[in-house]
Amino acid sequence: MQAFLFATGIENSYPTISRAGGTLRVDEMAKTGHYGRVAEDLRLAKDLGIDLLRYGPPYYLIHAGPGTYHWEHADEAFNLIRELGIAPCADLCHFGVPDWLQNFQNPDFPAHFAEYAGAFAQRYPWVRLYTPINEMYVTAHFSAQLGLWNECLSSDRAFVTATRLIGRANILATEAILKVQPSARFIQSESSEYFHPADPDAVALARRLNERRFLSLDLCYGYDLCATTYEFLLENGMRKEDFRFFMEHNIRPVCIMGNDYYATNEHIVHPDGRTEAYEMLGYYVITKQYYDRYRLPVMHTETNNRDSNGSEKDACSWLKRQWGNLVRLKEDGVPIIGFTWYSLIDQVDWDSLLVEDKGSVNELGLYDLQRRIRPVGLAYRDLIQTWRGHISNGMLSIY
Repeated sequence: MQAFLFATGIENSYPTISRAGGTLRVDEMAKTGHYGRVAEDLRLAKDLGIDLLRYGPPYYLIHAGPGTYHWEHADEAFNLIRELGIAPCADLCHFGVPDWLQNFQNPDFPAHFAEYAGAFAQRYPWVRLYTPINEMYVTAHFSAQLGLWNECLSSDRAFVTATRLIGRANILATEAILKVQPSARFIQSESSEYFHPADPDAVALARRLNERRFLSLDLCYGYDLCATTYEFLLENGMRKEDFRFFMEHNIRPVCIMGNDYYATNEHIVHPDGRTEAYEMLGYYVITKQYYDRYRLPVMHTETNNRDSNGSEKDACSWLKRQWGNLVRLKEDGVPIIGFTWYSLIDQVDWDSLLVEDKGSVNELGLYDLQRRIRPVGLAYRDLIQTWRGHISNGMLSIY
């Protein structure tokens, strides 16, 4: 029986945001104090009893230029991860790129990122699990359609350009890693979205958005798009030869579909395009939609919550609810191989989607920023101990 993967991750977002005519790098590992507490944080993860740690060294600091790398932080972290016997899922690009690559509108990004991925695999050949680019849909949406991060653009054309280049980079990186480590597998962590129409006038828009949420995975998995989505791409700069690249290079056979789910992943959409977060269907229904589309093994790759008044009662309740959804999906035949509470440590400024540099502590971790375990951390540790040996992934060995 292959072990079911209980996981957590260390939040490592590093987009740039616009500030006074320039840019500001927002590095969550710096904000949470991780760089000075690497060994302590990794041992806290080990103490929980997890099998898998989502860990991403800072791409923007490591890849100093074409063929030039500064591996110091990655060496420290991955050597200790290996010593502790934790299986890592290497998260190679998490919402940002090095300054010299500028942003996700750069047509040179895919080739340079693939070079970096291959170099990473050569340096750490024992690593078998990867997320080449985290949440491709969110990366493109926030950077090129909402205007919040990186290129800070707000247009369909910019969104399609970012989606195309991110998808191409993801595929080329996967191919580069496989040349070095043929047994590698790719847990493609992606936000699981759903759009509910606010009234009859919003139905058509909700349908379009509910197709578009799949776009990055459709391209990387070689899924044959519906006509309206294909037309949307062509109208906004994608060429037929670009689309053929995705159909001919799909990486589906070596992928595990990672589904991230938060209460904010569901949206009520109004006819004028305004949206508001509103949880309605839950993890079971939405993940089943993604599974029915791609028929791939699934890993629950992110979730968290806290009570609005600052107490942790709701976090523990949310953990039980998400775990219950997962068990029901597994009982109903969906091949789920793992579950993740994200992240290990509290986060900073995610309440403003990282665009306000206020130092606002978001109490979403299994441990607080002083590295004291939270009630949800105790509950997750107990859940792991209770279920270990009674649930299997049925297909994946991580060592």
